Amino acid sequence: MARTPEDHLAAVRALAPTLPAETFPVTEAAGRFLAQDVLAKCDAPSFDNSQMDGYALPQAGAATWRVGPTVPAGVDPDECYPQGLDCAAPVMTGTKLPAGTAAVVPVEACTPGEFVNEGAEISVPDCPPGQFVRLAGSDIRAGDLLAPAGAVVTPALIGALIGQGIAEVQVRRRARILTITGGKEIGGTGAASIPDSNGPMLTVLAQLHGIDVVGTLRTNDDPNDLERAVTHAVDTLTPDAIVTSGGISHGKFEVIRQVFTDGWYGHVAQQPGGPQGLSTFAGVPVLSLPGNPISTLVSFRLYVAPVFGHAPAPVWVPLAADTTGLDNREQFLRGRLIDGQAHPIGGPGSHLLSQASQADCLIRIPVAATLRAGELVMVYPL
Repeated sequence: MARTPEDHLAAVRALAPTLPAETFPVTEAAGRFLAQDVLAKCDAPSFDNSQMDGYALPQAGAATWRVGPTVPAGVDPDECYPQGLDCAAPVMTGTKLPAGTAAVVPVEACTPGEFVNEGAEISVPDCPPGQFVRLAGSDIRAGDLLAPAGAVVTPALIGALIGQGIAEVQVRRRARILTITGGKEIGGTGAASIPDSNGPMLTVLAQLHGIDVVGTLRTNDDPNDLERAVTHAVDTLTPDAIVTSGGISHGKFEVIRQVFTDGWYGHVAQQPGGPQGLSTFAGVPVLSLPGNPISTLVSFRLYVAPVFGHAPAPVWVPLAADTTGLDNREQFLRGRLIDGQAHPIGGPGSHLLSQASQADCLIRIPVAATLRAGELVMVYPL
């Protein structure tokens, strides 16, 4: 019985090793996975501050106020208002607010609508208490969870970490993979040869998903040669996983199945990418993907990227055109996201790499589904 895509993903996750932790400067950790929880060291913001260029007021509500000294951003307001706020204090965005601030009114909402000199008067409109006041700790409190173990270090998280004064983080080492592609017909110069597009494609896919390719091999349909080459590569390169493309069906020269015998070969109920393999070699996990280019691409996105690297979570998006699914398999169409809709592009064949070159997502069509334009479908960003 064929596995579901979720079943196969779970099997891959169960076989994948836990990568060791290493310390990285925050500014160099983008795209890595946190190895441990990170807690906030201080409140953020660390003090009440203004959300607007305007006037800090001691009371909310419509009134006329005398204008006091300006408090520039970066200046301690206690220097300007040692007794607390008793007038309209000109403040800038990010300024630490004087003690006793009840609200902030944007300068353009006042009369006159621009900053005036100290000692002049302004009229302010009605406003609720707390307007445009960023309270200390409103983003996060000291000791709260800033990011959990396993979270990807994003640009926003880097900013938050630096804002907390955190210079280094423990992250998981990037996964190191060995890729194997080929067959006697791949990469040769004869009339029956074809270029090795899968090898470079796998390398680029790995780079895009935060995975290091430490070595590449090409098969020649001789299982003894392949076994010797893989043994040497595993001993010298110590990969965390081996990713193969092709050689797992029922042909006469399926060398991957002949060499990597310690595992499972079968079908996942999907198109493209039905044939799949999962085994080990000298204790190293081996993910064997089908060899048609689109099958390799789809399988890498579904089963390699989210386990050994990082990949965006699937999202639900309206379908742009009526679509009918297959009777017995889920279908992953190549598509583009345009104006918030998923547009299938190219044909469904697993060899149509050129037609898929402009795809930026996979569109999942359930078994035997008859979908109308506008219905929601699961989309996997590429």
